[in-house]
Amino acid sequence: MIVDNLSSGKRENLNAAATFVEADIRDGLDLGSADVVFHLAAQADVQTSVRRPVFDATVNVAGTVEVLEAARKTGARVVFSSTGGAIYGECVEPANESAPLEPMSPYGIAKLCGEQYLLGWNRIHGMTNSVLRFANVFGPRQDSTLEGGVVSIFLERMGRGEPTTIFGDGLQERDFVYVDDVVAALLAAADHAPGVFNIGTRNATSVIDLHHACAAVAGSEAGPVIAEARLGDVSRSVLDPALAQAKLGWRAETTLEDGLERTWSWMSKEFAQA
Repeated sequence: MIVDNLSSGKRENLNAAATFVEADIRDGLDLGSADVVFHLAAQADVQTSVRRPVFDATVNVAGTVEVLEAARKTGARVVFSSTGGAIYGECVEPANESAPLEPMSPYGIAKLCGEQYLLGWNRIHGMTNSVLRFANVFGPRQDSTLEGGVVSIFLERMGRGEPTTIFGDGLQERDFVYVDDVVAALLAAADHAPGVFNIGTRNATSVIDLHHACAAVAGSEAGPVIAEARLGDVSRSVLDPALAQAKLGWRAETTLEDGLERTWSWMSKEFAQA
């Protein structure tokens, strides 16, 4: 069963064999006989969280509590999609799960609160929930209207011949992990004992280098527009996934270059059908 309020998702992306329920997690859920809940619903935009922190907390904190309560009543376990970069703050070295938690945005604060509710429900109610802290996820079907989807933003605008923008000097570094690898991590966590795991590559890529890599696959020669840095954006966010490798048997299998090629291939088909 898939639950979505379609605020950013699209019906045409659904598997035809799946049962779909259009609902908002803030309104409570009926999970039926579910054994595992992959909690991916979120307000996932850092800048929106800066502008609308109450809304962000309502979705990412109160909404998560509603998911937990629905799962508790059903007897299901929850695998929660959290965030690495927004929770750890500045990462001088690749952050492991014991690194200081110093979120620099309301989004990061809310996700950290969600984690604490999840782990608290484990203690209070004996649940077996797990937390996955994602690096910067990218791949086909990513929403290009959210600032976290920088790969989709770059590729879509390059494909349309529109200008691209980099906020700050472009030297800020991120850890990009392909969506197929993230799905594999979710499935691995569903079959494992509770825990908190980083899901990333340990590879740092600057935003300007990402722009060059996107331009290469899209065949674009246009340079980016450089704009003022934004509040809430960290300079370096890179995750150490050693614990996930050791405990879940998981590692990222897709290189950034391969992931960009696959994403561009999908996007090119979308352009052709438009």
